[in-house]
Amino acid sequence: MKYRFSDRVLSLKPSAIREIFKYAADPSVISLSAGNPAPEAFPIKEISEISARIFEQRPIDALQYSVTEGYTPLRVQISAYMKEKHNVGRDFDDILITSGAQQVMDLAAKSLCNEGDTGICEAPSFIGSLNTFRSYNAHLRGIPMEQDGMNMAELEKALKEETRVRFIYTIPNFQNPSGITMSMEKRRQLYALAKKYSVLILEDNPYGDLRFRGEHIAPIKSFDEDGLVIYAGTFSKVISPGMRVGYAIAPKQLLQKMIVCKQGEDVHTNIWSQLVCSEFLTNYDFAAHLERMRAIYLKKSTIATDALDKYLGPKITYNPIEGGLFIWCNLPDGIDMQDFCKQAVLRKVCVVPGNAFLTDENDPCQSFRINFSTPTDENLLKGIQILGELANDMIK
Repeated sequence: MKYRFSDRVLSLKPSAIREIFKYAADPSVISLSAGNPAPEAFPIKEISEISARIFEQRPIDALQYSVTEGYTPLRVQISAYMKEKHNVGRDFDDILITSGAQQVMDLAAKSLCNEGDTGICEAPSFIGSLNTFRSYNAHLRGIPMEQDGMNMAELEKALKEETRVRFIYTIPNFQNPSGITMSMEKRRQLYALAKKYSVLILEDNPYGDLRFRGEHIAPIKSFDEDGLVIYAGTFSKVISPGMRVGYAIAPKQLLQKMIVCKQGEDVHTNIWSQLVCSEFLTNYDFAAHLERMRAIYLKKSTIATDALDKYLGPKITYNPIEGGLFIWCNLPDGIDMQDFCKQAVLRKVCVVPGNAFLTDENDPCQSFRINFSTPTDENLLKGIQILGELANDMIK
């Protein structure tokens, strides 16, 4: 049978990262391509205890249908936490529990975008979000990144030139893939431009709690007095990605449309996972858990950057990082980036080619992304050493 696909998916390609996972599944391959939390960071004992209590004391609550908006105690807890810690949430806002932060991008795009509408995105940016926006036939306009966030002059130029901009998508903290953190000055400039041109901001913050160096910078949503920001948070990087619990904080009018869209997608987020997150926040020391995770990632990031300095420097550079899970490496002009990534796989090391994160994958790119959280310390060191040997061979 000849299958006929919708126009929305005809041009979509599989995620480059997911395709690389096929190679990374080989136990002899060192994967520096994933974005997974470190295995030692999972609160396995706590989740086991909580789950046992839930299924002993309230099994039907965990197994029955629930409401689309999310488990009410968890919504209250997140709202209080975000207000107290980050000044996020106004009287016009509400909260929706989602199946990971990825679903926030999907629901926002589905609610806001007609075919051909424009989403302005950082370049590079997270491939999962880019593909979600593409699935609604959105036109993507990439804005180059600088060391303190996206280029604001280029952003305003895009806002002037594009006539149907529906949102500006940003990952302001330890951006995936670049590792860049947007400065407070640029956060305020971004908000001012969004207000000037009447455009929403889609603020994706999966890594904000994973700062292991430097000073905390408030979210853009923290100074949203005009209902311009849809804030996406998640427990994927701080409790468990497999549980698929994220959340959106946004103006109620926007959330109502997202809720209707969610009802048609999955009815509600996994309720067992929501109960576990709620109990974890209630009965365990969440702040201490975050500190333990930060210590893990500080150690692993130091191993990675020391190895990069030793084996790849000075010809291959990388963006400095203060948190998150990724390092963005920049090859000299003499090395073909795509060939470098292919040759790395042949030497049993997987990295992600940088063009996978661009709004137009055909744009020139000399960068690749590595992840330091997933591999063991030994494999992290060994993998970077192999990359250094490969780079030296290709330069010669």
